[in-house]
Amino acid sequence: MTRPCNNKTLALTLLSMAVAATIQLAALPARAQSADPADIADGMRLFRQKGNCQACHGWAGDGRKMDSQMPDGANLRESVLDRATLVLIVKCGRPGTGMPAFDKFAYSDGRCYGLKQADLHARQLTLPDAPASLQTREIEALADFMLAKVVGKGPMDRAKCIDYWGSDVEACKELP
Repeated sequence: MTRPCNNKTLALTLLSMAVAATIQLAALPARAQSADPADIADGMRLFRQKGNCQACHGWAGDGRKMDSQMPDGANLRESVLDRATLVLIVKCGRPGTGMPAFDKFAYSDGRCYGLKQADLHARQLTLPDAPASLQTREIEALADFMLAKVVGKGPMDRAKCIDYWGSDVEACKELP
């Protein structure tokens, strides 16, 4: 007889699948060069506009969101996610949390954590709708931007803000 799956068990299962996927992806050849500046700029546009990541994660990716109605997003500036894991999370979301899947087919064929929509429903897991679907190249550009300007960069200060925006914008003047 199988035991019903609770959210803690499912979270551990999803985490172990994500780790396994990361290990498999880590075995793939690494990117030979750093991200193209045009991809980073496109990724910033996706973060701020089409993906609207800033609504939950804040404009700086520090979890200081702009709208109290949106879910609380993780502080990505303190994150240690690698590119493969970041791409996986953006693509597949995190069922049972506020993080949506930006791949419109994420749970149609088992491509995400080996789960389909029926599996999520059976486990009583919800997945919020993404503001927009992103294509693979867009998810990769978004990941390149986040790794270049946000992930693991520590608290935002004036120098990081100027680097982030490319100039000393009004938001930077408020920072130490």
